[in-house]
Amino acid sequence: MNIIVISDTHGSLDAWDKVERYIKSDTCCVIHAGDIYYFGPRNPVPDGHAPGSLAEKINNLKLPVICAKGNCDSDVDQLVSKFPLCDPFAFIFHYGRKIFVTHGHRYEKEKLVELGKSWAVDIIVTGHTHFACLEKIDDIIFLNPGSCALPKNFPGIGLISDNFIELHNLVDGSIVKKIDLGD
Repeated sequence: MNIIVISDTHGSLDAWDKVERYIKSDTCCVIHAGDIYYFGPRNPVPDGHAPGSLAEKINNLKLPVICAKGNCDSDVDQLVSKFPLCDPFAFIFHYGRKIFVTHGHRYEKEKLVELGKSWAVDIIVTGHTHFACLEKIDDIIFLNPGSCALPKNFPGIGLISDNFIELHNLVDGSIVKKIDLGD
């Protein structure tokens, strides 16, 4: 079973429509690392901005959505969401691995890795920077899918399986980086 990892949709229905193409029968859940509906005062309005329609689409998804609250998410967003988005952190267990999810605006990457080590997590998922990256830092895999709506390098989407983690370019489907989990 695979996990889809996204972040920073910022209300873009266009971006979500591209994400939906990745959801397959072997997808067990979607991790959203925050900033779901609102684009924030420093960002441009993303293409296809339709937060109400985006909420409806995500709510109708037949999979669990695990979300960390981002800096642009507000308490009122919970009123239109059927999934919890009130916490800045989430933990997921997948094939014996611990995944720590946070938006990334509260702590720098180094501090998150330090926390990850102390909590013995295997994978850290963040968003916030809008820069997609996948890297191994010491024994922890750090995945930021970037923003699928307002990217600073490319619109990314992550895929976590039992054997590997991939970072894809959401536009052309190419695999930008892959880390084998080696079990």
